[in-house]
Amino acid sequence: MDSATQLNVFLAGAERHAFRHAMLALRNEAAALDAVQEAMMRLATKYGDRGADEWPPLFQRILQNVIRDMLRRQKVRHLWVSMWSGFGNKDGDEADDPLDTLEAADGSNFDLSPEKLVGREQVLAAIEAELARLPARQREAFLLRYWEDMSTAETAAAMGCSEGSVKTHCSRATHTLAAALSAKGITL
Repeated sequence: MDSATQLNVFLAGAERHAFRHAMLALRNEAAALDAVQEAMMRLATKYGDRGADEWPPLFQRILQNVIRDMLRRQKVRHLWVSMWSGFGNKDGDEADDPLDTLEAADGSNFDLSPEKLVGREQVLAAIEAELARLPARQREAFLLRYWEDMSTAETAAAMGCSEGSVKTHCSRATHTLAAALSAKGITL
C-alpha cells in the first residue's frame, strides 16, 4: 500500500474515537467536528510522509493541541462577549451524540431488550458525564491509555510528558471515576 492510502486508512479508523475525544472536551458537535478535521489536515500536510507507526501518537498530540487552541479561543471570545454585551455562554441545549445511536459492528447490541438498551445508555451517559468532569490532563491520559489502548510510552509521547506523569494522571482519573460511579450505584 502506498503512503497516501495508508494515511487514509489510518484517518478513517481514528475518526470516531477522535470525534468522541473532541466532544468530551468541547461539548459541541460542530466544534468537535472542526477539531477532528483540523487535526487530520495537519497530520496529512505536515506528517503524511512519516511512517505509519508514528501517526497514532502524532495524531493524538495534534488533536489535543487543536482542542486546547479551540478552548482558549472560546474562553477569550466568551470573556469579551460577556464583558461588552452582558450575554454569557448559555450552552444548555447540548446535541445528542450521534455515536450513541449506531449499531455495534458485530451486531451485539441488536438483540438486547429495550430495558437493557436504556440501562446501557444511562450507564454510558453517567460515565461520559464523569469523564467530562475530570481535569483535562487526567481525561486525556485516561482516554489515550484505556480507550485508545496506547502504551504508557505512546501516551507520554502524545501528551508531551513523562511516563510517570501519565501513570499519575491515569491513577487519579481511575480513582475519581470509580468513586463517582460507585456513588451513583454503578459498578463495572
